[in-house]
Amino acid sequence: MKVFCILSDERAFQSISPLLYSSVMKRVGIKGTYVPFKVAPEHLGQAIQSLRILNIAGANVTVPYKESVMAYLDAFSEGATMIGAVNTIVRQGNLLKGYNTNAIGFMDALKEGGFDVAGKSALVFGNGGMAKAVVFILNWLQADTIYIAGRNQEKTVGIIKKIGGEALPIETVTDRSIDADIVINTTSVSMTEEAPELSALVKKLDVPKCKLVIDLNYGRSQNFWQDMSDARNLPFMDGLPTLVHQARRSFLLWTGIQVPPEEFQKAIEA
Repeated sequence: MKVFCILSDERAFQSISPLLYSSVMKRVGIKGTYVPFKVAPEHLGQAIQSLRILNIAGANVTVPYKESVMAYLDAFSEGATMIGAVNTIVRQGNLLKGYNTNAIGFMDALKEGGFDVAGKSALVFGNGGMAKAVVFILNWLQADTIYIAGRNQEKTVGIIKKIGGEALPIETVTDRSIDADIVINTTSVSMTEEAPELSALVKKLDVPKCKLVIDLNYGRSQNFWQDMSDARNLPFMDGLPTLVHQARRSFLLWTGIQVPPEEFQKAIEA
């Protein structure tokens, strides 16, 4: 019996990853389970040590720990090092190695959606671990200009210095028309009740060249990013395609088994 898990705060219990991975393990014949763990910030180091003690086979890390978890791991993939964030932990004996499958999962989702970012401009909301992964892959795919709109200017500057992009203070995004072909939300908020000020700001956003809006969250009963795209008659993509692709890549790292994305999609639909 293999045990996998996801580490987060109370949002661990909102993730569909336990159902998703448990279903896929059953489909491919692995005896295992996947469980959510709510971890307080001051206990994160102890939680990582527990992965060794309890022989957890692998773990996902999501907000708010994708960056802070790196202090407690033994080694990193090249991608995780370059991005500066981890969403997948692989246990190799007593060694814990961090990977980032967010970036390549997002790239796969763009490809599936038929959107080529090469030579285009992007407006990215957020400056956390997911924003780092998105900016990294947009650069990798040769996007022309990447605007980063976040509340924490220091973190935005950190992304720009490490990965690239151009700062656009979030309070100024409605001051002018923004030349962006794609708008991407990497923050954890999508509902007006979660962030009324951001919701009002997004409603006023002027992006005349925009061809696609992506919100990397999913499963919200109301979504102001989708409302914005609907009001402008723009295509909209939520976070499920990215989740499918990053999940199958995490699964491959843990098990060595290549599972087609369709199997993860079937698990979500079920």
